[in-house]
Amino acid sequence: MVDQSNYDRMIGPAATTIGSEYTPTESVKNTITDVLSIIGNEVLKQPGRSQERRRQIEQVIRHRVNFGQMAQSSLGTPWTSLSDKERQEFVTLFVELIRDRVANKIDQYYGEQIFYLNEQREGRFAQVRTNLTGPKVDTALDFRLENHSDQWLVYDLVIDGTSIVGNYRAQFSQIIHDTTYAGLVQKMKQRVHTVKGFEKTVPDIALLPMDMSESR
Repeated sequence: MVDQSNYDRMIGPAATTIGSEYTPTESVKNTITDVLSIIGNEVLKQPGRSQERRRQIEQVIRHRVNFGQMAQSSLGTPWTSLSDKERQEFVTLFVELIRDRVANKIDQYYGEQIFYLNEQREGRFAQVRTNLTGPKVDTALDFRLENHSDQWLVYDLVIDGTSIVGNYRAQFSQIIHDTTYAGLVQKMKQRVHTVKGFEKTVPDIALLPMDMSESR
């Protein structure tokens, strides 16, 4: 399992924390509220400010999500054979990929209503079931969280019954099977580079989908 504190040191100090005084549902609500306030900021909607807006969204999300655990679970068994340096590289690339997907989805969902249905807890784990409803969408979003040092951190997001972690694990496994682990890393680097290139030229690009198969 990835030590979240080690990962925080790698990407920088946390700007905010969610302590044990918050329930898992309250933690999810706080995160969504913070992100929506950034998206709704009229100043950040101005041309040329999309990268700043995305950076602020990332600042919120990266300290409410256990990206290290998500990366490890998404890669699966090959993780055990990686060196510490290789693990850090993989987590960094994974964060780039999932950051862009989450930020793009949030943009699409802005203005829709989110209903908090229920919360289930089992030990240090919890699941918060929500439903996103509006003219453009009717989507079930289930947040899976784990308590780390009195903070409820998201380690998976299930969208209409499909786990983000499970989806990536299937894709990564197939790419490694078809090529090698080094081949997977290369594809991830290419994808991150493509997204960053588009971000520099197009203010509010509809980012590439999760599927990495087209880059084979």
